[in-house]
Amino acid sequence: MNSMPRTIYWKSGKVYILNQALLPFSIKYEVCDNYLRVARAIEVMEIRGAPAIGVAGAMGLALGAIKINTADVRVFLKKLDNIGKILISTRPTGYNLEWAVNRMLETAVANKKQPVSIIKTLMVSEANNILAEDIAMNKAIGDFGASLLNKGSSLLTHCNAGALATGGYGTALGVIRSAHKQKKVKRVYIDETRPRLQGARLTAFEMLRERIPATLISDNMAGQLMSKKAIDAVIVGADRIAANGDSANKIGTYSLAVLAGYHGIPFYIAAPSSTIDAGIKSGKSIVIEERSRKEILEINGRLIAPKNIEVYNPSFDVTPHELITAIITEKGILKSPDAKKMKNILE
Repeated sequence: MNSMPRTIYWKSGKVYILNQALLPFSIKYEVCDNYLRVARAIEVMEIRGAPAIGVAGAMGLALGAIKINTADVRVFLKKLDNIGKILISTRPTGYNLEWAVNRMLETAVANKKQPVSIIKTLMVSEANNILAEDIAMNKAIGDFGASLLNKGSSLLTHCNAGALATGGYGTALGVIRSAHKQKKVKRVYIDETRPRLQGARLTAFEMLRERIPATLISDNMAGQLMSKKAIDAVIVGADRIAANGDSANKIGTYSLAVLAGYHGIPFYIAAPSSTIDAGIKSGKSIVIEERSRKEILEINGRLIAPKNIEVYNPSFDVTPHELITAIITEKGILKSPDAKKMKNILE
């Protein structure tokens, strides 16, 4: 089985980011030696996926920290906080980025009585801890999720919630990987995921490297497959989960949940607990990122529509918790999620 290339890692005071905009045709690492380069990588989606950009944010802040030239802890913390705000602003919907940056800032504040040099070392260590923890959480999610599936299951997934979207292994694809090892997966149907084609480019790439049977479909084919009883379960990731279980994920996820509900097909969200934003009561409060009109109008720089047509390009939508069969986290399986059950899993 071919191993997946690492999504992101720290080496010798630099952050190495696999440029996912070039996949599946080229494997290239962007070498980032300052936090602004990491911020740019997040913003232009050279790295994407909520857990992965959380790791990137943590490492970006660590890079920023080691470049701050002061011995005054108060000055250091103020500059660090400003860097954190810049990193968080790059992608507003995914919660892992905000969670990871805030965890890094809390580490710095908790050690404010230490010399700046020690705080810098601790921040680099914490960023690497966040990466290691993410991979461990994904593997636990995979094992919990696999328990929900029967042998011979045909699964549908949307966007990319695999090793590339995380520190490694994956959330939704982590479930699929674990289930495949248990010989439960008959086939994976992959939505292409317009407009950036993360399914076609990235999930297909991962499934081929892992030798998991997979079929690529266009986004508007999912309902037809469900009507033919070709899908046993839908498994997707999440970018931010509200306190009541409402989940934001790549645009098109809500439509799949509605279709799955109509056809009586289980609809699963797989995400680490770091994706849960306890400060947001429902999905109505989740900020939805809107991206460039060019993503809709062009493919590889070539126009596919009249250039003067108005464009609406939200990157995410919100699936109400009532449509979610279960949320799978590293802490266990939360069936029929609601505010009370979500509170229990965070305790």
